[in-house]
Amino acid sequence: MNDLQTPQQPPQLDIDLTATTAITTDSESNQANIFTQGFLLRKVSKFVANTDEDAVLPIPVFYEPSSGRILADSIPDPLKEEYKDFLIEKG
Repeated sequence: MNDLQTPQQPPQLDIDLTATTAITTDSESNQANIFTQGFLLRKVSKFVANTDEDAVLPIPVFYEPSSGRILADSIPDPLKEEYKDFLIEKG
């Protein structure tokens, strides 16, 4: 028997893309509809993480590349107030 497991494929959603709407924002030069994925990095105390050293927690978000502003729908609610000056609320 092989010790390697076959990677699991993420479930495929059966969604009619014509029934969806685009998420766009008005950038300074034009209307943007391309976003980039990035990460917010948060330090976690070694006491909270129960490790020998402090840990780094990456939080994936989407942002508009020309302005660097984060799509508000992609950031966890508990962090929205802290990052409110960097959020795009339009969608």
